Amino acid sequence: MHASGNVTFAVVGFGYWGPHLVRNILLCEGAGVAWISDQDDARLQEAGRRFPGIRATPSLEEVLCDPGVDVVAIATPVHSHHALALKALREGKHVFIEKPLTASRRQATEILAVAAQFGRRVFVDHTFVFTPAVQKMRQLLLSHELGRPLYYDSVRINLGIFQHDVNVVWDLVTHDIAILDFLLQGTMPVTASCTGTAHFGSQHADLAYLTLAYEDDFIAHINVNWLAPVKVRQVLLCGDRKMVVYDDNSASEKIKVYDSGVNVRQREDIYEMLVQYRVGDMHAPRLETTEALSNEITNVVEALRDGAVAVADGEAGLRVVSILEAADASLRLGGISVPIVPLDLAALLDGKRTQLDGDGLRKTKPHDDLTPSLHR
Repeated sequence: MHASGNVTFAVVGFGYWGPHLVRNILLCEGAGVAWISDQDDARLQEAGRRFPGIRATPSLEEVLCDPGVDVVAIATPVHSHHALALKALREGKHVFIEKPLTASRRQATEILAVAAQFGRRVFVDHTFVFTPAVQKMRQLLLSHELGRPLYYDSVRINLGIFQHDVNVVWDLVTHDIAILDFLLQGTMPVTASCTGTAHFGSQHADLAYLTLAYEDDFIAHINVNWLAPVKVRQVLLCGDRKMVVYDDNSASEKIKVYDSGVNVRQREDIYEMLVQYRVGDMHAPRLETTEALSNEITNVVEALRDGAVAVADGEAGLRVVSILEAADASLRLGGISVPIVPLDLAALLDGKRTQLDGDGLRKTKPHDDLTPSLHR
């Protein structure tokens, strides 16, 4: 960082998400943007028109050679994240990477290992965990107001946008897995089962249904679809005391808390279970109106400048990618239940470090992987 304490970003990729990143970084106190980089001349010209005070270049090397750049924000297709992040880390830059972190757990693990080797930080753009609505849901869970969590049910559907490099699981399910990781404080599911299909001759599934099974009977079901006539962004989070409905499309009441549930008693004399439904009041808590991406950039800046806890760090990104990889394996195998191997991050990083030389270069073949054979 500069002597002033400001954190300077370079934004790589000026397509859909890049302009939003630049705008929010410029609005963040203590942050600035020195460079915008993109391979497309038209996008660079657009960057120059919208942000005339920021240098624009097609050369990543020019960006990485600037000692004034602290963080490289990567807003490019997922297949490029791994290579771009490694280049930036080896040049001594922190990285902030659009979701998902990488296209595989092996790639994510290598990024974390190189970051540790060079003493740099990895942040992942899990934007939804910075929304006031999801922050409130976590507060309700941690305060035990909802009671024991029972299930998470999400519908995330709309018409388009079809992605060329990933299927609908990697594109949309990522949001819900990141939300679950945040709500459950990093607890990993035990198994993933995913079904879906690709229409119109595409190799990428355009709709999918994912079920994640956790310990203690908690279950998550996620419905994602690029072919729906309406846009729905709705989550149900149910506890044994209260239930929450999160409607991201609602302008005024994104969170509704229902004092509803089920009371179960056992009548031992006749061995009969009695179920009583409890329907109480609903209230919509007041939420802040700050933009999620603004909150996220602020967290990155404060983590680097003040040592604040990073809400969406590289480890969270690795957990999300690991679950996505298992879901994708289940999808390709017809929906069978795929076990999710628990992550021992220290062991993973130690194993990966043995594959790196002093310059952070791989000694293994490009196809080598740390994941189970089922995921390959």
